[in-house]
Amino acid sequence: MNPAATVQARDSGIEARFRLVWSGFALDAALQLPGRGVSALFGHSGSGKTTLLRCLAGLERATDGYLAVRGELWQDDARGVFVPTHRRPLGYVFQEASLFPHLSVRRNLEFGQKRVATAERRVSLDFAIELLGIAPLLERMPERLSGGERQRVAIARALATSPRLLLMDEPLAALDAQRKAEILPYLERLHGELDIPVVYVSHAPEEVARLADHVVLLRDGRVLASGAIDEVMPRLDLPFAHDEDAFVVVDAQVAERDERFALTRLEFGGFPLWITGLDVPLGAQVRARVLARDVSLALAERHDSSILNVLPARVVSLDDASPGRTLVRLDVAGRALLARITKRSAVQMGIAPGMSLFAQVKGVALLR
Repeated sequence: MNPAATVQARDSGIEARFRLVWSGFALDAALQLPGRGVSALFGHSGSGKTTLLRCLAGLERATDGYLAVRGELWQDDARGVFVPTHRRPLGYVFQEASLFPHLSVRRNLEFGQKRVATAERRVSLDFAIELLGIAPLLERMPERLSGGERQRVAIARALATSPRLLLMDEPLAALDAQRKAEILPYLERLHGELDIPVVYVSHAPEEVARLADHVVLLRDGRVLASGAIDEVMPRLDLPFAHDEDAFVVVDAQVAERDERFALTRLEFGGFPLWITGLDVPLGAQVRARVLARDVSLALAERHDSSILNVLPARVVSLDDASPGRTLVRLDVAGRALLARITKRSAVQMGIAPGMSLFAQVKGVALLR
């Protein structure tokens, strides 16, 4: 009998605790991740992202570990439970695609599917092929694929095993900018079309912004923060907000298109947020990024400026950690924005928590 089926976990998401000590490194991490969507493990090199992912897969055996995935217990050292990797219903995508070079794309996919008994198959080959857009590649050999195509096939093969958990270890790290741009739209589909949790390792903020629903920030083998992306990114006590390219993620709805001026209006907390272009149907949900350096502040609403997006806001908190600059967290109808201004401006304007003012958003970048 599969040990994973003998003990029921406490919730339908992912609960994990791992302690692992090596020479010069210690992992001591506890996680509570949602049971659906993309959770990103984010941090600089050496923070423990891949080690934590390998613990989830059972490839690294933590001396003190616990792992429950959507109601199944895969590891509990206190009770002597450890399901080996080959018996865990998971898919794993590495930085390199690692396809079988002597098998065609189709046969690589079929190899993945054969690992699963017919009665336990929940993901069809047709679904995996359509999701990753690889139908034209099925008869090719791996040597005739580009790097982006190989990774798409590798992801489809992982899905063909009908996993209950999909693990992805920086799958774009080995690709150039063009190949990354090619594969990102397919990765974005993992949000809405997979009913399984995806844990995605990355050190690239732009990937996290585009793909993640939930973010786990790691440093030196420990979890600094974990939560929904729109809650974690604006926190002034975390390194995210102090990067030069600090940003917040905005989920909004397409409300109007202005054909004359090639503009699209997004609905953001009940206020308009105009962006250029965007060929997306009305009513569609989109994700956008607003950089802290693209938000300026004004004490009164101005109509003599080229800035289209002027939003009433309330100051939540401030941080003067960077020399000469002040980082301001704002609340716009319950949504968070960040503004980076000079410290001199903050003092001259008398900016303080609780203050009402106007956020002038100079640029909005559509992510998906």
